[in-house]
Amino acid sequence: MPSFLTDLLNNQIFVVSALSWFVAQVMKTLIHFYFSKQLVAERMIGSGGMPSSHSATVCALATSTGILYGAGSFEFAMTALFAIVVMHDAMGVRRETGKQALVLNEMIDMFSRMGKDVDIEHTLKEFVGHTPLQVLAGAVLGIVISLLMVL
Repeated sequence: MPSFLTDLLNNQIFVVSALSWFVAQVMKTLIHFYFSKQLVAERMIGSGGMPSSHSATVCALATSTGILYGAGSFEFAMTALFAIVVMHDAMGVRRETGKQALVLNEMIDMFSRMGKDVDIEHTLKEFVGHTPLQVLAGAVLGIVISLLMVL
C-alpha cells in the first residue's frame, strides 16, 4: 500500500502547483535582490512582490486540473473559481493592508522621533498584497509551468 507521501509526490496537480509556487518565490527573491542589491531570505517565503506566488500556485492548480479533468468538470470549476478569489483578494484586501501598514509604520517612526513611547514590538509587514501586474505575471508563470509539465 503506497504511503501518503508517495501518493502526494505522484499527484501531478500537486507537484505542478507546488513547483509553480517555488519558482515564483525564487524569482521574487532574485528580482528583489537585483533591484535592492540585498539578499533578503524572507522573500523566499514572504508574501507580496513580483511575481505573485499565490497567483502562480492557483493558476497552475486550475490549469493542470483543466487539462487533466476537462473544462466541464466540477474539479476545474472549483479550482478556477478558487484562483479568481485568491487573485482578487491579493489585489484587493491584501494590497490595501500593505498600504495601511506602510502608513502606520511611517506614523510609528514619526512618533518615535518625536520622543513618544510607542509600544509596538515590531514593524508591520508591508509586502502582503500585489499589484495587478504582479498578479498577472504570477498567473502567466503558473499557466506556463502547467502547460510545460502536464501536456
